[in-house]
Amino acid sequence: MTQNVATIMNPDGIEADLIYAVDTGEKLVNQTMPAGDMSRVLTGTYEHHRMHIRNGRPDRDQFILDVNGFEFVDHPTKMNDFFDAEELKAVYYPEIMKLVAERSGASRVEIFDHTLRSGDGKTRQEKLVREPVKSAHNDYTENSGPRRVRELFPDEADELLKKRFSIIQVWRAIRNPIQADPLTICDSRSVAKDDFLTAERRYPHRVGETYRMAHNPGHEWYYFPQMAKDEALVFKVFDSDTSISGRFTPHTSFTDPTSPPNAPPRESIEMRALAFYGD
Repeated sequence: MTQNVATIMNPDGIEADLIYAVDTGEKLVNQTMPAGDMSRVLTGTYEHHRMHIRNGRPDRDQFILDVNGFEFVDHPTKMNDFFDAEELKAVYYPEIMKLVAERSGASRVEIFDHTLRSGDGKTRQEKLVREPVKSAHNDYTENSGPRRVRELFPDEADELLKKRFSIIQVWRAIRNPIQADPLTICDSRSVAKDDFLTAERRYPHRVGETYRMAHNPGHEWYYFPQMAKDEALVFKVFDSDTSISGRFTPHTSFTDPTSPPNAPPRESIEMRALAFYGD
């Protein structure tokens, strides 16, 4: 890619506003509408905080999944059209299963979900895809991680939950390099237990649970400017191993003040996988 270009553009990082939840005692809810309705309903109080977001490219090799909660990797794909559901299942799902197994050391990987996103409203309506999420969050909690295993593998869950497992997501650009609304990710080691605020995640067919993040000036945020289609950000949103630091990895898209005014809208995909360890 443009790694050298991106490193030169923002060698140390940038200052940008990130959106955090405020713990007022009010119940936090994130509700997704039924099929065909791409809107969502959020409850709660949120505020902007100016944070330093470091350019992770110069130090990309230092990040370790079980320590920092994320890794940035080169990952060429054979995908042509990420909006083609059949091609995704036939080509991209196996690619991501292999990548997650390699990066995590898991003995079994199961892809269970993916989300396509676009920064362009017209594309969202035409393709029925979601918008970039602009508030700091983590997709699973201490409760909802194991619950997801029970929902997806009810017959195997009791045995699977006896051993270590994690939920790993893989994020990438699907067409143009990301110039607008990039993703930033927080080093797991910089997050305190009290920073996690439990939120109800309502879907038309089930109710889940996520974490919204309270502001902490000690959060260490990273991004990888100009991410291209052949690069991937691999990160954990749950790990049952409580002895490691890389268990939950808050993340959010943000408005990049250095984005060119004519930047193409962001188009991205995130894959969600369950990784099981041991025989």
